[in-house]
Order: sequence, then C-alpha cells, then structure tokens
Amino acid sequence: MSSTSATALCLGFILMSFTGHCYGQLQVGFYREKCLVDVEAIVTQVVAAKFNEDPTIAPALIRMQFHDCFVKGCDASILLDGNNTEKTAPPNLSVRGFEVIDAAKAAVEAVCPEVVSCADIISMATRDVFALINRGYRYDVQTGRRDGLVSLAQNVDLPSPRISVNDSIAAFARKGLSATDMVYLLDRLYNFQNTGQPDPTMNPWLASQLRRICPQNSAGSNTVNLDQSFQSSFIFKSYYRQILMNRGILQIDQELALDPLTSSTVQGIVASYSDFRSKFGQAMVKLGAVEVLTGTQGEIRQSCRAINTN
Repeated sequence: MSSTSATALCLGFILMSFTGHCYGQLQVGFYREKCLVDVEAIVTQVVAAKFNEDPTIAPALIRMQFHDCFVKGCDASILLDGNNTEKTAPPNLSVRGFEVIDAAKAAVEAVCPEVVSCADIISMATRDVFALINRGYRYDVQTGRRDGLVSLAQNVDLPSPRISVNDSIAAFARKGLSATDMVYLLDRLYNFQNTGQPDPTMNPWLASQLRRICPQNSAGSNTVNLDQSFQSSFIFKSYYRQILMNRGILQIDQELALDPLTSSTVQGIVASYSDFRSKFGQAMVKLGAVEVLTGTQGEIRQSCRAINTN
C-alpha cells in the first residue's frame, strides 16, 4: 500500500506548518572535509541505479524517512533488525527500501569508513528520489546526524488514519510536525462511524471498486493503490486532484480536501505544483531535524542493520 499518494498525504500535512530550515549542528556539506570523496554523489549514484530498476522505491524511501523521524527522531532506528525493533511494529511492516540504504551505506563505507551515518543516508536518499521523479529538482540536505542505539516496537506510535484533521494537526504539532502517512485501509468501505454503510463522502464508483478488491470478511491482505489515477502514481499532484474528486482511500485523505483547515492548501497545491516542490524541500529539511543525535551522541554504525559491537 505504500505509494506516492501516501507520501503526498504525509507531506501535505507537513506543508501546513513547516516554514523554515532546521538549526543546530546539522549543516549542508557536513562531510566535505571529513571524506576525500563526495559521499553524497556516491549515494545519489546508488539510489539512481535502484530507482531505474524499480521506480516505486521513490515513495517508499520518502515514507521510510517519515516513519523513522516520527519515532524518537531521525536516528535510523527503523533500520535496525531484531525481534522487537521498530521494523516489527504493525505500521512499519509495509515499510520497504532497506536494501537501497544498505547498498548506499556499503558504497560509502568502501571509500570513507565509519564516518557517514545511516540516518544521513536516509535523508540523502529521500532527496535523491524526489529529484528523480521531479525532473531533477533538488533541495539541499543538511547532514551531521548520528545513529541511534535504541529501536523498540513499542515506541512506534503513528497516528491512526481514522484521526480527524484537527486532532492530527495537534498530535504532530507536539513533535513540531503536521504530518501523517498511510497505515492501514480504514473501515470506511463497510462501516463508516458505525453506520453499517460506506463513507458517504467517498465517490460511489470508488467505493464499489474497493469493496470488490477488499471483501468485508477478507483477511485484509489485499493491497490497494492509494492513488486511484493509475497512470500517474508517481506524480504528487495527482493525489491532491484525486481527493478533490472524493477518491481518497483513507478517511484522513478525504478529510484533507473537505476540512476548512486544509482544503485551501490542497487546492493551492493543485493550482501551483512548482510552489509545492519548493515547499516540499523546506518541509523535508525541517522533518529531517526532528530530535536528531549529533556530536558525540549515538554512534556511526558500521552496518545500518545492527548496533556496533566494538
């Protein structure tokens, strides 16, 4: 279920509150004097190669960064393997793209070992895939993060897709954010707010199609593209057009277009996509600064999947 639309939803919220850049010990070009080679260029090359093999990795990586940063900050804790790590929490079971980060880390370690953090590689990779699906438009990524030492499934507390726009804004504001990402397909199809009927705001054709794909008593393992414009699943603007047509999959999707707190933002994105790209970059810079570890905090992992043992 990870798609451009889920990512657009996530950043749609962020754009309402992010207005500037991050501060502190993060900086653009942090590794320029620490490595003899351009490690950011190496990450870009690896990401581009993976993208050419599978373009759907773009929204997947953007989603990964959001899921990492929202839980205890941007410390690459989502990458750690283990029986009870963040990876094992239900909202993260569909997060993917770990092999891209692994490949980028291996390439960087080969030329500048034990210097570049996995947390920074996530941020670089996110910037790179956004550029790949937006005709080369790049935003500057601030680096200097260090990797976390703790990753627990019980720490994963992402807002439910059933949350109202107002409550979602409040929840994310507590972290300096205003965002959510897709989690699960809601019960809008069969029992909207315990009425026994589909959500009345959902496009009737879409409700019929989704009920066919997701029978009421099914195991819940079927997947649905959150962007119902199948020819444009890599175009962020398409997602906003779809929810304006009452074709949002998640309940929070549709409320973005209907709620007075967010409807004007949605309409503005549809009207001016070039402005959205710039604000997206600003949003990602701010998101990437949430509760980061810097200086001597945390560590620089040798492998993104495990805490250092020496």
